[in-house]
Amino acid sequence: MSDVNAEEVLSALHVLEYDYRRSVGPVLGRFFTELRDRNIVGSRTEDGRVLVPPMEYDPQTGKAVDEIVDVGPGGVVTTWAWVHEPMRNHPLDRPFAFALIQLDGAATGLLHAVDAGDEAKMSIGLRVEPRWAAETVGSILDIECFEPEKAQ
Repeated sequence: MSDVNAEEVLSALHVLEYDYRRSVGPVLGRFFTELRDRNIVGSRTEDGRVLVPPMEYDPQTGKAVDEIVDVGPGGVVTTWAWVHEPMRNHPLDRPFAFALIQLDGAATGLLHAVDAGDEAKMSIGLRVEPRWAAETVGSILDIECFEPEKAQ
């Protein structure tokens, strides 16, 4: 037991914040602007690989990458994990998959949500396409999620 009387304990509300804005630079800025316009782009490296999201420098060589090219919009699921019980901060309020999606024309995968409706419909190699948000603002969330491609 403590000798301190509860009425004598002092307390104060303290909020720890880091209020700042991040500048995304010209390459990611272009990526987000293109998303706002419902287009997906990547950056082409010197050896021809296309990185999505685009990068300013080739992670293998460190050389500057300055060519921006269109990719997708469709692509292929290369790996995935099913979310049975979405949490409050997840992109969808029903079961979905987080997946790496290799967009057509890209050499790398883009991590995003896939709304397949049922875990049994998910598979490596599944063709998907973006479902765009009703209002786009220049954010990765302009792609609400990906969904299985509709039959042509």
